[in-house]
Amino acid sequence: MADRDTLPLPLEVRARLAELELELSEGDITQKGYEKKRSKLIGAYLPQPPGVEPSMPQERRTPATPSSSSRYHRRRSSGSRDERYRSDVHTEAVQAALAKHKERKMAVPMPSKRRSLVVQTSMEAYTPPGEEHIPDQDTSSGSEGEGSMQGEGTPTSSQGSINMEHWISRAIHGSTTSSTTSSSSTHSGGSGAASRLADVMAQTHIGMSGPIAHLSLKRKTVPGTVENGNSGLRRSCEFGSDLAWPPLESEENHSAPPDVTTYTSEHSIQVERPQVSTASRTAPKYGNAELMETGDGVPVSSRVSAKIQQLVNTLKRPKRPPLREFFVDDFEELLEVQQPDPNQPKPEGAQMVPMRGEQLGVVTNWPPSLEAALQRWGTISPKAPCLTTMDTNGKPLYILTYGKLWTRSMKVAYNILHKLGTKQEPMVRPGDRVALVFPNNDPAAFMVAFYGCLLAEVVPVPIEVPLTRKDAGSQQIGFLLGSCGVTVALTSDACHKGLPKSPTGEIPQFKGWPKLLWFVTESKHLSKPPRDWFPHIKDANNDTAYIEYKTCKDGSVLGVTVMRIALLTHCQALTQSCGYTEAETIVNVLDFKKDVGLWHGILTSVMNMMHVISIPYSLMKVNPLSWIQKVCQYKAKVACVKSRDMHWALVAHRDQRDVNLSSLRMLVVADGSNPWSISSCDAFLNVFQTKGLRPEVICPCASSPEALTVAIRRPTDDSNQPPGRGVLSMQGLSHGVIRVDSEEKLSVLTVQDVGTVMPGGLMCVVKPDGVPQLCKTDEIGELCVCSIATGTSYYGLSGMTKNTFEVFPMSSSGAPISEYPFTRTGLLGFVGPGGLVFIAGKMDGLMVVGGRRHNADDIVATALAVEPMKFVYRGRIAVFSITVLHDERIVVVAEQRPDSTEEDSFQWMSRVLQAIDGIHQVGVYCLALVPSNTLPKTPLGGIHLSETKQLFLEGSLHPCNVLMCPHTCVTNLPKPRQKQPEIGPASVMVGNLVSGKRIAQASGRDLGQIEDNDQFLFLSEVLQWRAQTTPDHVLYTLLNSRGTIASSLTCLQLHKRAEKIAAMLAERGHLQDGDHVALVYPPGIDLIAAFYGCLYAGCVPITVRPPHPQNIATTLPTVKMIVEVSRSACVMTTQVICKLLRSKEASAAVDVRTWPPVLDTDDLPKKKPPQLYKPSNPDTLAYLDFSVSTTGMLAGVKMSHTATSAFCRSIKLQCELYPSREVAICLDPYCGLGFVLWCLCSVYSGHQSILIPPSELEVNPALWLLAVSQYKVRDTFCSYSVMELCTKGLGLQTESLKSRGLELSRVRTCVVVAEERPRIALTQSFSKLFKDLGLHPRAVSTSFGCRVNLAICLQPHRLGKLADQGTSGPDPTTVYVDMRALRHDRVRLVERGSPHSLPLMESGKILPGVRIIIANPETKGPLGDSHLGEIWVHSGHNASGYFTVYGDESLQSDHFNSRLSFGDTQTIWARTGYLGFLRRTELTDASGERHDALYVVGALDEAMELRGMRYHPIDIETSVIRTHKSITECAVFTWTNLLVVVVELDGSEQEALDLVPLVTNVVLEEHYLIVGVVVVVDIGVIPINSRGEKQRMHLRDGFLADQLDPIYVAYNM
Repeated sequence: MADRDTLPLPLEVRARLAELELELSEGDITQKGYEKKRSKLIGAYLPQPPGVEPSMPQERRTPATPSSSSRYHRRRSSGSRDERYRSDVHTEAVQAALAKHKERKMAVPMPSKRRSLVVQTSMEAYTPPGEEHIPDQDTSSGSEGEGSMQGEGTPTSSQGSINMEHWISRAIHGSTTSSTTSSSSTHSGGSGAASRLADVMAQTHIGMSGPIAHLSLKRKTVPGTVENGNSGLRRSCEFGSDLAWPPLESEENHSAPPDVTTYTSEHSIQVERPQVSTASRTAPKYGNAELMETGDGVPVSSRVSAKIQQLVNTLKRPKRPPLREFFVDDFEELLEVQQPDPNQPKPEGAQMVPMRGEQLGVVTNWPPSLEAALQRWGTISPKAPCLTTMDTNGKPLYILTYGKLWTRSMKVAYNILHKLGTKQEPMVRPGDRVALVFPNNDPAAFMVAFYGCLLAEVVPVPIEVPLTRKDAGSQQIGFLLGSCGVTVALTSDACHKGLPKSPTGEIPQFKGWPKLLWFVTESKHLSKPPRDWFPHIKDANNDTAYIEYKTCKDGSVLGVTVMRIALLTHCQALTQSCGYTEAETIVNVLDFKKDVGLWHGILTSVMNMMHVISIPYSLMKVNPLSWIQKVCQYKAKVACVKSRDMHWALVAHRDQRDVNLSSLRMLVVADGSNPWSISSCDAFLNVFQTKGLRPEVICPCASSPEALTVAIRRPTDDSNQPPGRGVLSMQGLSHGVIRVDSEEKLSVLTVQDVGTVMPGGLMCVVKPDGVPQLCKTDEIGELCVCSIATGTSYYGLSGMTKNTFEVFPMSSSGAPISEYPFTRTGLLGFVGPGGLVFIAGKMDGLMVVGGRRHNADDIVATALAVEPMKFVYRGRIAVFSITVLHDERIVVVAEQRPDSTEEDSFQWMSRVLQAIDGIHQVGVYCLALVPSNTLPKTPLGGIHLSETKQLFLEGSLHPCNVLMCPHTCVTNLPKPRQKQPEIGPASVMVGNLVSGKRIAQASGRDLGQIEDNDQFLFLSEVLQWRAQTTPDHVLYTLLNSRGTIASSLTCLQLHKRAEKIAAMLAERGHLQDGDHVALVYPPGIDLIAAFYGCLYAGCVPITVRPPHPQNIATTLPTVKMIVEVSRSACVMTTQVICKLLRSKEASAAVDVRTWPPVLDTDDLPKKKPPQLYKPSNPDTLAYLDFSVSTTGMLAGVKMSHTATSAFCRSIKLQCELYPSREVAICLDPYCGLGFVLWCLCSVYSGHQSILIPPSELEVNPALWLLAVSQYKVRDTFCSYSVMELCTKGLGLQTESLKSRGLELSRVRTCVVVAEERPRIALTQSFSKLFKDLGLHPRAVSTSFGCRVNLAICLQPHRLGKLADQGTSGPDPTTVYVDMRALRHDRVRLVERGSPHSLPLMESGKILPGVRIIIANPETKGPLGDSHLGEIWVHSGHNASGYFTVYGDESLQSDHFNSRLSFGDTQTIWARTGYLGFLRRTELTDASGERHDALYVVGALDEAMELRGMRYHPIDIETSVIRTHKSITECAVFTWTNLLVVVVELDGSEQEALDLVPLVTNVVLEEHYLIVGVVVVVDIGVIPINSRGEKQRMHLRDGFLADQLDPIYVAYNM
């Protein structure tokens, strides 16, 4: 004893020791057993003997887990059974399975949650669990066992258990110090993020030498990295977050970081570091996250990257056997079909022989029908009690005698038949169906109504009381009533008053229900039948007696019809097998409206004049012991319960002293067919054996709505005959065979028999699917019964009836075994030795995963046995399967306890996964925890499974914790693609010719003859010429947000302004020819004047978007970077922006002292410059065009004077622009085609441009379209963000706009200016929406440009012109391509609407003077028509190169001057960096040539290589956005070969976790990819640039640096 006090033992262990001593003193345990258990308990705390290796895992010495199950066996009777058959062996099995896993160490990264989402805020929730942390938890002792007697009363201090954890963790990890600190820091919740990260790093064994060290992404010294989280606004079209990295230096630096999932060195990308002026600056600190740098200084915050690393490490572990080889057809990605395992167990027994039940004895005084029995008892012994009902205090409320039952039933029968409707037209005739709607606490009223229906020969359909208009499953009940033709519902007074009412007092029609007349059956409301009226009492016949409803797996409700003869025969069979005698007392806890409760408590009881004591569910909730007290009080002989009631009694029995159950001769366990009821039966017997309960009294039965009672164990007087037990191997069961388990103690299912076949029945077992062929003796199949006492049909469903109630089982020879039909019971099992029936599961709970069968109940049992046992309450857990990617996937949903912390939940979840994997060898696809009491319930408090599944699939379950394990479960993905070695050029050439393919090339028309203003080489000359020839012609009109003219410029005004600016540049700026000037202006007229001022002064302008005044911290660094990178000698801007650049906020964001001189152009000098500059050489620079690409690269391109003029000329020809034309432009004027249209084209072509700054649309979304309508514009240009703003903002206002006179019928072209694949869904919805306002559906088209050529395609107007009139081209065509082929870089055209089809819209007509070819990006060889490759372009307006600070143009030289590797090797091409294909169409253009359509698929930079295939982010994003109404935007990127999906949630944060499974499902289904991380963020977090394109790389950096402030981050296992 002394040693116990000296050791620091936790309280629970001490309690356990005290209990052992008590058992020893009471003789419940032998001395040897006592010593064994005691040493087991305290072994963990003894000082270690010197010889034991400290690092050796604890398990091998003494398990630190006292078997929690031994609790039940404290008072086992001396003749106890063999240890092996203990039903709760399962708990130990689960622990052993977990212990196995513990040796394998799993580190599961914990999801990150925003504080507001955490149900209970606990500090520990936010720390990533260290490697050891999860398994450690297993050691917390099992004293809190499910239903254990004592854990309730003894509070254990949590401190104690934590100490114990440390003891154990030290014992286990003796020497490794890092791990101990890790587990302690996680407990204290205090140690800083940095040390925690160090721990995780130490454990996950990534030194900096690991593969991460190779990441040399060139994004270090970026002053422009952005904290998106705080930027108040995004998506303003004008101030999009153009966040930039320095200009791109090399092809390589877009390549994804190396794949950490395979350790090879070929991935290391070494790029020499550029020497940047800002290199000395330290990486900024974001918020309070401690930053660490990966190998090359990319700032990576501890939490996210460490968790991702943890995830990658976990996924690296070999989990499942590697995928088998399988054939991949050239196009189809074949999903692996699970091949049957040759070693799997197969049934070897003989064919089973059908089992016949005993003869149904004919007893002389058995009544000819149930009504006859009622008449007999009601008249012979009217005073005999029939039913006693209880109130919620357990006091008898009312005693119904047989006399009253008889007279009241008659009264009900008379009123149903004669008082509803009129004499001529009664509402109810014999044979009609009526609904019985009675609450569970009023069995007397129900019984009267039920027998009233039998007497009136109408068919009762008992259903649940609808509590609200949208109860779980109540809609389906409504469909059943409708299909049964029910028009009358019988109900009680109290129930009628409680139904929901409309203001007029009417009972509303429930959703899906037919119109019902509610009829109250209380005697006082009924008229007395006349003296001479008597019900017609016949012998039982083949008419339908009643209909019992049954809810299927999918939630639909069927009505099982039971004939009067079946009803009577069933009562007789029950009477015989249960040995019922007259006037016995029976306690019924079950639902009396259906199933066992109805058969014993309402029907058979009346046949035998028994007295039923009915215990309502509401009383059981208040007092779980009530039924046991009633058994004692009434000395009841029989009780009908479910294992749940036994379990509850166990939990609560401690308070009772005077319990005596010796009167019971039979305890019917209604759900004995659930294999897991055995543990409740055993535990109940263990506890109550001392209270007079005899073992042979427990009688499990098996039943189903279709076959009624299938089998029941008979109450015997002989206590020596032990009931049948079987310990079956789960592995065998999953293959459908019975193997009595040999050695593997872990994964077993212990089943108890449910007795023998019912009297008068014949039973056989058939294969569960396919032809009903008899099983072998060692095979599990579906039980089928041939008997009079079964249901006969599903009401009104003949097809389903045939498959269920009219089955003819066949022997192996193919001959039917009987001429009579059998009924399928829906139960899976076998007939064991001695004719005992064993049930192993239900057809409804069957889940076939990868060809193996698992039962939902078994998985529930495993989850419940995981410690801490009380984490999820029994009966609050649902298991079902969903089909994803052609196989069933298991989903577990449970309600967690209200007091559990995040850490607890996560620990429990990871353990459940391991336990299920260990015991069932099956992966769980998704495990979700929901707050307590939120799952949809069935009327008796169980979980409504199909409704839960429905909520899960539609994303409205609102879980508070989710763990998805697609990496573990999904093993049937198509094989990754191996790249074929490339074929040499010559053979490709020959191959193309042989197959008759034309090389994919196309060109716009020739630039044609020179016109009057085309003789000028320079735009500055064109402006001067216009100022002389047409001085008062208006070139530009700028509109404000009200749609009125803010300012306008004529040719002369523009010329004069430009002269003054040129003078100011020379005078104040002292600039030389060729100096660079940054123009930082809002979109408007100042910008245009400043541009031409620079040209007049011989300077090179660069247009820069001004910083956003509300968001300086984010936007100013980009401005600064462009100014620095472009080497601007001075900045020109307005007075307002000038002040902004020098403000306090600005100095916080950047170093304001390093700005070049800033000139403010609001007050210009009066004089003009001495002479205007004329460039000497047309190939010199005209301007620089800087833009942030979608990958976040800042790229500036050089535009020469030649290229600029050629560009303007090409657009002039394509769009037919003349001085008489007006064009409305709603674009950002800072780069690309937007800048050219805003600033250059009007001067060149002389047309009037109506300028609409996109930012004004945020104030007035209708501004652009109203302007187009008001100025009767024929051509207009906009961006996708503008189009989206109009579609979303004006969607509901089309009528009011029409009334304001908005008229779009004059619009011939509306071109979306873009550098991406056309957004077909957006353009189509825009066209549809504004069709009513006169917009021609063919008017909308897109353009395509990129960095090397700012406009390659531009669809001209085509409406209202004949083809031979000049330039009009054919309509833009749409094709549908197969997305799977596209991943393999192939184009395969398919029909619209075919699976996996992707619509692609032509990107516009190729501009004049442009030639295009499609080339293979790797080999640089030309490709054939309809082949996917990189788009190469040759044109007079190509840019002449990148403008970079670093002087390494050589790296990018091939972007601007590439040559084909064969074929036409002379032409110089520019590579666009976009994948696409050309397709010759049937249409002809003006010159009669066939029209070549160009389809852009996506940028090479953006494309993701996953599993050897090429994916475009937009395709995955489109799928994800479609999956749930609350997902407004989505962006995907990869990190270390994990796919990360970021979704913006428009809804309450509670919906965040609903999205995780949906996102994972849709990406698996449609793209065959497993999502690694799902990040749910607020609206506006995904950064978007000015063109409305997503900046995915910025998002990636923000995510890794932990700056997104996500609502939830899920790491999929």
